[in-house]
Amino acid sequence: MARPPKSPHIPARDGVSASCVALPHGSSAAWPLLLDFLAERLNVVDRAAWEQRLARGEVLDDSGQPLPPGAPFQPGTRIHYYRHLDDEPDIPFEEAVLFQDEHLLVADKPHFLPVTPGGRYVQQSLLVRLKRRTGIDTLSPIHRIDRETAGLVLFSLRPQDRNAYQALFRERAVHKVYEAIAPHRPEFNWPLTRRSRIDEDSGSFFRMVESAGEPNSETHIELCEVRGDWARYRLSPLSGKRHQLRVHMNALGAPIVGDQFYPTVLRGPDDAEDFAEPLRLLARSIAFDDPVTGLPRTFESQRAIDWPPA
Repeated sequence: MARPPKSPHIPARDGVSASCVALPHGSSAAWPLLLDFLAERLNVVDRAAWEQRLARGEVLDDSGQPLPPGAPFQPGTRIHYYRHLDDEPDIPFEEAVLFQDEHLLVADKPHFLPVTPGGRYVQQSLLVRLKRRTGIDTLSPIHRIDRETAGLVLFSLRPQDRNAYQALFRERAVHKVYEAIAPHRPEFNWPLTRRSRIDEDSGSFFRMVESAGEPNSETHIELCEVRGDWARYRLSPLSGKRHQLRVHMNALGAPIVGDQFYPTVLRGPDDAEDFAEPLRLLARSIAFDDPVTGLPRTFESQRAIDWPPA
């Protein structure tokens, strides 16, 4: 499995940090050449493409030196390579940087843009865009939001600060507020709190479901505004389960407008995007006491979510 490199000799390229692979011990007979190993074990990229990457100097040893196509397989060593996609989809929306000091960067993410590289996206991820924009290779996300969700994402600039900021989220010392547009449900006595157990959907790896058992998720939900059949809600999660807000709203019979996974799958994670139909979910604000500077921090997204047609 590829891991972020630990060697200081391996810089980022075009905002992309190199991935690291440890070559298995005692296996030189299985793969005479490094190319043989790459083609077999990392076969998402075919042999011809690996050969081209080696020829272009895109595969490095642990000292940062390029390895040629004829490099022998050397058990127990580590190699580094830069992930890129030849047919990566373009995300035609721009992020904004709302705040930056020597410790922290706050970005306002558009819909559809993933926070980190993965799947179909490398250059078209918030992290890589920001690394290229700022030139700061040590940027690291402190938390994540779904690719479909717009709004605030925090990054640490210095590796020595990272754990202190991430601890805020582990210890639930951050107050987060989201906004969503969904069907109006006048029969409920707003505000209300939804508590439930959320687990992975055994039938769809990318979905979550409510299930019986001890609750592991909690969201406070307020009704803010009504326009005909639609309403704008304020969502304050007290926990951070994957798809929590989407699952809780769906369970109340008010699936968020534009949700392609709930209540039913309209488009899978590998299907082409419909940029005209974003998920109406926004990470609106975040507040916490900065563990590095001691200062109180409050940030608010400058984005707005569109109401669906009447």
